[in-house]
Amino acid sequence: MFKTSLSASVLTLTMVASSYVLADGHAHATPTTSPEGASVYVISPKDGDTVETTFNVKFGLSGMGVAPAGTEKANTGHHHLLIDGKVPDMSQPLGANVKHFGGGQTESEITLEPGQHTLQLILGDYMHVPHNPPVTSDIVTVTVK
Repeated sequence: MFKTSLSASVLTLTMVASSYVLADGHAHATPTTSPEGASVYVISPKDGDTVETTFNVKFGLSGMGVAPAGTEKANTGHHHLLIDGKVPDMSQPLGANVKHFGGGQTESEITLEPGQHTLQLILGDYMHVPHNPPVTSDIVTVTVK
C-alpha cells in the first residue's frame, strides 16, 4: 500500500511540475499554440460607429475554428469580449473582466450605458486561457447614444 501511494504521489508531482497550475486549481499543459496568421476581429459594429443602448456584436475568426469551452481540439478556441478594459494577464484563464462565449457563439447582443466604449475580442482555448501567441482583435471604439 505504501509503495502504491508513494508512486501515485510521485506521478502527481511529476504531472504538476510539467504543467501550469492555474488560479482555478486546474493543471494546464504548456499554453495552446495558435497557428501563424490566425486572427480574430469584430465584424460589427465598426470602429467609430454610433449604436443604440442594446446592439449586436458579431465576431470574426480567420485561420482557426470555433469550439465550445472544454473541447480540446487543435487550432480552435472560443470568444471572449473585453469591454472597456485593459488586456488581462495572457498567461491565466480569462476572468470576470471579460464576457465569455464558451458555447462557441459568434455573436451576442449586449447592452451598454450611453457614452464611449471599447470592445476587443480575445480567443481562449478549451480552458479559457489565451493562445500562444495570443489571438486578439484590434480595439473597436463605439459611441452608445
